[in-house]
Amino acid sequence: MSGDGIERRWKLAEDIIREAGRLARAFFDNRASLSVEQKGLQDFVSRADKETEALIVSRLGRDCPQDGILGEEGGRYDDKGHGDAGHSVWVIDPIDGTANFLRGLPFWCISLALVHEGRLELGLIYDPVRDELFSGRRGHGAFLNGQPIRVSGVNEAARACIGLGYGHRMRQQPHVEAIDGLLRQGCEYRRFGSGALGIAYVAAGRLDGFFETHLNSWDALGGLLLVAEAGGELNDFLANDGLMRGNAVLATTPGLYGFVAGIVGFE
Repeated sequence: MSGDGIERRWKLAEDIIREAGRLARAFFDNRASLSVEQKGLQDFVSRADKETEALIVSRLGRDCPQDGILGEEGGRYDDKGHGDAGHSVWVIDPIDGTANFLRGLPFWCISLALVHEGRLELGLIYDPVRDELFSGRRGHGAFLNGQPIRVSGVNEAARACIGLGYGHRMRQQPHVEAIDGLLRQGCEYRRFGSGALGIAYVAAGRLDGFFETHLNSWDALGGLLLVAEAGGELNDFLANDGLMRGNAVLATTPGLYGFVAGIVGFE
C-alpha cells in the first residue's frame, strides 16, 4: 500500500471514529434504556456496542472494501486481511470499558487500528465524553486533538504512576503481586477499567506505563501505535499471532520499561 493510501485511511478513520463516538455518546446519555447481555464474569455487551461496531464496519466496508475487518463483537467479517503480507486489516473495539459505560462512569472509549502486511500502521482512540481524539500513524507521530503528544520521560519509581489492567478470565495473583511490588517501590498505580484508554494515557504522558497480562488485539493495538509514536517503549504485541490470540501488554516511558518489567515478572 502506498503512503497516500495510508494517509487517506488515516483521515477516513478519524472521521469514522468521531461519527461512531457521537452514536456511542447518545447511547451513554440514555443508557438506562439499553438491554445488556453478559458474555462472561464481569464481561458485558449492549446494543450500544453492537450498533457502534456496525456503523464502523459499514463505513469501512464502503470506503475500504478491499480491507479486512476484525471486530470485538462481530469477529472477522470476511476472509481478507489477516495481517499477512499484502493484506490490511482494521481492528475495532466499539466500546472499550463497557462495564464503566453501563454504570455511567466516564472512562470508556472507541479504539481503531490498521495492520498492514503484519505491521501496525494506524492507531486511534476516541473518548467521546471528553471529546479527545488520540490519533497516530507509524513514522508520523502521535496527536491529541491535532496537537503532538509525548510520553512523560519519568525515570524514577518514586515519581511514577503505572496503569494496571485486569480481566476476570486471568489469575488474580499476578495482578495482586504487581500492585504490591509497585507500592513497595514507592510507585503509584491506577486501574481505569479500559485498557485502550490507559495505553493512550501513556502516550499522552498522563501515565508513565501500562501493564496487563493479556489483552485482545482490539483492546490494545490502537493505543500501542500511539505509544510507539510518542517515544515510548513496548513489547511486540503482534508476536505469536497476537492479532488473533491476543498477548501481554507492557508500554512505558523508556526509562521505566525495565523497572516495570521486573516488578510484574514480564520477560
